[in-house]
Amino acid sequence: MRIATTNPATGEVLKSYEPMSTEQLEAAIERADLAFRDLHRTTVAQRGRWLGAAADLLDAERDDTARLMTTEMGKTYAAAQAEVTKCASACRFYAAHAERMLADEPADARAVNATRAFVRYQPIGPVLAVMPWNFPLWQVMRFAAPALMAGNTGLLKHASNVPQTALYLEDLFRRAGFVEGAFTTLLVGSDAVDRILSDPRVRAATLTGSERAGRSIAQIAGRELKKTVLELGGSDPFVVMPSADLDRAAEVATTARCQNNGQSCIAAKRFIVHTDVFDAFAEKFAANMAALRVGDPMDAGTDVGPLASSGGRDEVHAQVRDAVDHGATVLCGGEKPAGDGWFYPPTVVTDLTPQMRMWTEEVFGPVAGLYRVSSYAEAIEVANGTAFGLGSNAWTTDPDEQERFATDLDAGSVFVNGMTTSFPELPFGGVKNSGYGRELSALGMREFCNTKTVWVGRGEASAGAGAHAE
Repeated sequence: MRIATTNPATGEVLKSYEPMSTEQLEAAIERADLAFRDLHRTTVAQRGRWLGAAADLLDAERDDTARLMTTEMGKTYAAAQAEVTKCASACRFYAAHAERMLADEPADARAVNATRAFVRYQPIGPVLAVMPWNFPLWQVMRFAAPALMAGNTGLLKHASNVPQTALYLEDLFRRAGFVEGAFTTLLVGSDAVDRILSDPRVRAATLTGSERAGRSIAQIAGRELKKTVLELGGSDPFVVMPSADLDRAAEVATTARCQNNGQSCIAAKRFIVHTDVFDAFAEKFAANMAALRVGDPMDAGTDVGPLASSGGRDEVHAQVRDAVDHGATVLCGGEKPAGDGWFYPPTVVTDLTPQMRMWTEEVFGPVAGLYRVSSYAEAIEVANGTAFGLGSNAWTTDPDEQERFATDLDAGSVFVNGMTTSFPELPFGGVKNSGYGRELSALGMREFCNTKTVWVGRGEASAGAGAHAE
């Protein structure tokens, strides 16, 4: 993919960039390494002031930054504004709480024959972040804010269709006061990732993207013995049981499926509905989806903008046509519109069977699959019956079912009677083919820290740690 801004609403190429040369890439990695030597010696309080300044800049520049994201990848302007605000909030969260998260954790010194024993969290160095286009600011920030606060430096290889947002991020942290090289955008293609991650100065990598990309990163990192955190998408279940508030469930289902024009890893994609309420829910849900307005993402009245690429729209439509060819029923949408831009209508497909691609595949667009089940056990079987395990939703007012869903859904998160989302306060990540490791919360900050054991003895021959040596 060329490194360029192409407006998804028109297909017009607005700005193109030449990839970095080998010499430019080498210089960028060297700057990140040198910056780490300075940054990790600064105090948490100082880094917090810089991150707070970044939050202030995000708030001040919200509208222009949102307009840039909408132009590059097609999300509605309102959604882009909300994304900028969320990033500013995350910066302030880590600025306020990092000192506690990174504080030494005391251990029972007497139990280990020490005068003092504790765990210390220390940064490890430059971290490569390979990021996607769908939340071009937020998905970077949920890595960058905790990583910089911990004292690491960041090397961003962003998606090739959001280069201006990527460059904005580098400029943001520089203007906020972070040392030169603390966060660097690398305008390179995916073919440069092996070279970057193989460099001994680069200590780890985080990736949000496809399974294929995740396997590639993991293979390189395994060869180089480097830590990785991977978030590889999902096909999240949205389970509706008989006791659910159907009006509210159908309302949230519509938002959950079509948020970000349907291009969200944690968007609900498979709607698993108990047969006792299936017809009523399907009618409400399809009506809500059909009522959404598709159009210019800069228009305040637009609910769903274009998909980010022509190829992405073609893939979504191919999945829908495959289902129809194998006997599925389309309740609304399902036709690729003519005209400029890569628009696709909100679509609901039912009568799905395991022979259809939609049964287990992630559909990255505003397309919902409806699955009819006759029991709680069948709902769990269908919900867990994919290779993915990122987020999940369950709708029930039965306390026993709520507890069972929390345990039985095989996913990185379970949201009961609410839409799956991400918060700086809570860890975010998946299981199975949705990846491993966690972002956000204290766990996300510590993923790229050396969890160092410190043991201090009295210095007497009879009191050493050797009495319990490995």
